[in-house]
Amino acid sequence: MKNYLFLLLASLMALAGCSELGSKDSAAINPGGGSGTGGSMARFAVAGNYLYVVNQNSLQVYEVTQSADPTYRQKASLGFGVETIFPYNNHLFIGTQTGMYIMNLDNPASPRQAALYRHIFSCDPVVAQGHYAYVTLRNGTACNTGPNRLEVVDISNLSNPVRVNSIDMINPHGLGIDGNLLFVSEGDAGLKIFDATDPAKPKLVKMFDNIRSYDVIPNRSVLIVTGKDGIMQYRYDAAQPSKELVHLSTLPVE
Repeated sequence: MKNYLFLLLASLMALAGCSELGSKDSAAINPGGGSGTGGSMARFAVAGNYLYVVNQNSLQVYEVTQSADPTYRQKASLGFGVETIFPYNNHLFIGTQTGMYIMNLDNPASPRQAALYRHIFSCDPVVAQGHYAYVTLRNGTACNTGPNRLEVVDISNLSNPVRVNSIDMINPHGLGIDGNLLFVSEGDAGLKIFDATDPAKPKLVKMFDNIRSYDVIPNRSVLIVTGKDGIMQYRYDAAQPSKELVHLSTLPVE
């Protein structure tokens, strides 16, 4: 995409949900039609020729076929407390303070609500892979005093998502999944790695209490972590998730 679109996306990074870092967090672009590599805290995403942006109460759609001249298409109301967006498999998974919207992109210019998975009032980052979505809920934020847990949602029937598991956490923030590895940020408490070989029953295999993490982007054995210490890169071994992460770089964020 051309520079104009990247400048537009950079300006949208100032939109933040329940974030301790505000506009200083990274938000990555997720390609459409397949597994994405964006952060679960992102408030915008690109899928195909469309840019999708969420604010506190709506989803806005822009066509970017001509990247130097984005065209506004429509706005869909989503109630209040809209926070995050994650594109996957021709759908948008939108996290809000009261639940997760699943939007169908059969007509990418006009996303249609396929389902709404409701949960207790809480912050709600979300990622998806295969037949499951993973949602973190936490307290101590503007999203009220919700629980601290990881929820696993069966989305094999996208019109009827069903929670199949719930795992107690410390104070979970963003999360990311790559194959059988599920990474969950625990804020100041650290970073957890789960084995999701059985996607409905992730098992904790490693916790790094020295990595303060707000959001994660795992992709091809490289993990990007955003947190109070900056933007960090680590290498992980997908075959041996219990091994130590190898630190590659740190970009401090003031």
